[in-house]
Amino acid sequence: MTPDLIITNASVLTMDDGAPRAEAVAVAGGAIAALGTSAEIEALAGPETRAIDAVGATVLPGFVEAHMHLFAGAAELDHLPLDGVSGAEALAAAVAPYAAARPDEAVIMAQAASYALLGEGRRVTRHDLDAILPDRPFAITAADHHTVWANTAALRLSGLLNGLAVGPGNEVVMGADGLAEGELREGEAFQPIIRLAGGERARLGLSTGGEPDPAPTPEERAFDRAILRNGLKHCARHGITAIHNMDGNRYTLELLSEIEADGGLTARVRVPFHFKTFMDLDALDRAEEMTRAFASDTLCSGFVKLFMDGVIESWTAVMLEDYADRPGWRGEPLFEAARFAEIATEIDRRGLQIAVHAIGDGAVRRVLDGYEAARRANGPRDSRHRVEHIEVIHPDDIPRFAALGVIASMQPLHRPDPKGWAMEPIRSALGPARWPCAYATDDLRRAGARIVFATDWPVSPIAPLPSLAAAVDRTPWAEGLSAQPSTLMQALAHYTRDGAYAGFAEERAGRLAPGMLADIVVLSGNVEDVDADGLRNLRAAATIAGGRVVWEG
Repeated sequence: MTPDLIITNASVLTMDDGAPRAEAVAVAGGAIAALGTSAEIEALAGPETRAIDAVGATVLPGFVEAHMHLFAGAAELDHLPLDGVSGAEALAAAVAPYAAARPDEAVIMAQAASYALLGEGRRVTRHDLDAILPDRPFAITAADHHTVWANTAALRLSGLLNGLAVGPGNEVVMGADGLAEGELREGEAFQPIIRLAGGERARLGLSTGGEPDPAPTPEERAFDRAILRNGLKHCARHGITAIHNMDGNRYTLELLSEIEADGGLTARVRVPFHFKTFMDLDALDRAEEMTRAFASDTLCSGFVKLFMDGVIESWTAVMLEDYADRPGWRGEPLFEAARFAEIATEIDRRGLQIAVHAIGDGAVRRVLDGYEAARRANGPRDSRHRVEHIEVIHPDDIPRFAALGVIASMQPLHRPDPKGWAMEPIRSALGPARWPCAYATDDLRRAGARIVFATDWPVSPIAPLPSLAAAVDRTPWAEGLSAQPSTLMQALAHYTRDGAYAGFAEERAGRLAPGMLADIVVLSGNVEDVDADGLRNLRAAATIAGGRVVWEG
C-alpha cells in the first residue's frame, strides 16, 4: 500500500525493544506501514503521499497523558492564570486588568496559585482578596485544585460566609469571628463557588459523578462541546494522542461521542465512572452501562475513579503518622478501610479497572489493602488497578505494587523542587523523617512497579516536555537523599509505552512498529541533544493521531 504520509530525516525512538531506532516512518490507513532509513521510506512514497521532514528532530509514539481532567481543564483555559505570581502587589497587578475586561463575569476566577502566593507560611484569607477586589466576587483556585480562596463577596453570594456542613476531608475554614476565613478545602467546601461561577457542568465528573439536572438545552450542549473541542486542541498542540481522563460521567462521554461522530476527536480518550462516598454499590451499574455504550477505538470507559484523600498542602492527605507541622492530625480518609475493600472487590468482580487518588502514605496503604482484598475474593486477574499520585509511601508498601500488579501513576511536576513546584508547605508538612519516602519514583521502579507519567492537567501545565525534564532533573531535598530521578529513556517510556499498557492498549499503541496505530509526535528538536533546560523548551512540531495530522506549529 502506498503511504498516506511519511516522516523522514528523523531520530525515531520507537519505544519498541525489538527495533528501538529508525530514521523514517511510513503511515498508511491510519497505521504504521514501515520504518527504516530515509531513503527506504522515501522510495515507498507515491504522488499523493504527504512528506514531513523532521530535520533531525525526535519522533516518538504520541504522548499518553495518563492522568488529566479534560472538561474541567478546558473550561479553565479562559480563567486568570497565576503561575509564577508571588506577592500581593503582583497579584493585584494581574487581577486588575483581567477583572476590568470582564465586567459581567459572575465570579472573577483565577487558577494555578501557589499555597505560598502571599509568602511562605502565610495562608490566604478573604481579607487579603478583599484588599485586591472588594466589590466583586473573586476566587482563586490552588494549583492542585484541592483548595479555593474566596473574598467576602464570593463567600456571601455563595452562602458560605457563615460556614457549611461538609463531609470528612472537606472544610470551610472558620475564623475567630464566627465567619469563614476564605479558605475552602476540598470539593464539597468550594462547590458553591464553582456553581456561582457557572462552571458546574464541566466539573460534574469531579464533584458528583452525576449528570446535569436539569438536562442541558441544545445551546448549552453546543457550548459544552465547544469547551471540549478547545481542550482537545490544547492536547493536540502538545503531542498528546491518548487521554486517561480522571473524572467523568455519561454526559462527558456523550459530548465526546458527538465530537467523535463529526471527526473532531483528536485523541483516544478513556472516561471513568466516578464513584463518590455517598453512592451505594448499585451505582456501579452505571459504570457498566457506560462501558457497554462507549467502546470504540477512540472513545471508551471501562474503569472507575475514586478519591481516598486530598493533598499535603492543606493537611487533607491521609498519613500513617502525624503531620510534622500539625501534631495530632493525620488527615481523614474519604472511605473507611472495610468500605473501600467492599467497593474495590465489587468493581473488580465486574471486570472493571480501578484508579484511586491516594497521596499520603496512609491513603496509599488503604488502597493497596483494598486491592489485595479484591484479589483474595475474586482471584487474580489482569486488572491493572492503579494508584494515582503516591506522593508519600511507606517502604513496606513499595514492593506491593509489583506483587499485586498495580500501576503507579505519578506526576513529575508535582514534586517540590527549586526548578518547579514550590518547596513549601509540603516539605515542612512531611518533616525530614518522611522525606526519603516522598515521590519515590525510582524506588518503585526498582521494585518492579509499572509506572506511568502525566501532568494531572489543569493541576500542572499540560506540556509533556517540562514534565519529562522534571523527571530526569531532580534536586535532592537534603544531602544523602536520593532525588529519585528517571533516565530520559525511562521517562519517555512512562509517557508512551507504559501509558498505553495502563489503558489496555499496548498491542496497538504506545510503540512505533508495523501494524501499530499511527499515533505519532514530531518534536521541535532532538531530546538526546539537549540538557534538561533544553528539554523543557522543546515542543510538539506535529501531532498525528490515527494517521491524521491534527496539529502543526
